[in-house]
Amino acid sequence: MDQKEKQMVERIMDTEAIGYAYLYPAAGGQRKEYLISTTPENLANFVGGHFMDARQMIVTDMLDRLILDTAGGFLNRCPNQNLCREILKSLAPIQMGEAEQGEILVVDRDTADEYFMEEDQAVTMAELSMQ
Repeated sequence: MDQKEKQMVERIMDTEAIGYAYLYPAAGGQRKEYLISTTPENLANFVGGHFMDARQMIVTDMLDRLILDTAGGFLNRCPNQNLCREILKSLAPIQMGEAEQGEILVVDRDTADEYFMEEDQAVTMAELSMQ
């Protein structure tokens, strides 16, 4: 894992709104898995950024509870209607070409897993050095 990826994981963690995104490519093939910040603006940027290349996206929290899913680039289900309204404030202008998609705080799942494994190892080494 390079420094840029490590910094992105830390930026995601700093938002204190963290989950997983699953992207199913429109062209078929294997789904892609990501660690993502689940702030409304970031979710709008993610959905808006994959509007054309994903047939479906599913975003869950860290406990695998549904935050949202999409169909054809549009929000399909979003149990928290307040969150849905906040996402749509940023997403609609992106989809209509009135606004550019912003930076997306996201890393692929393998990178996130590597980051967490390294953190666990560092904690274990620290605990062992205290004994």
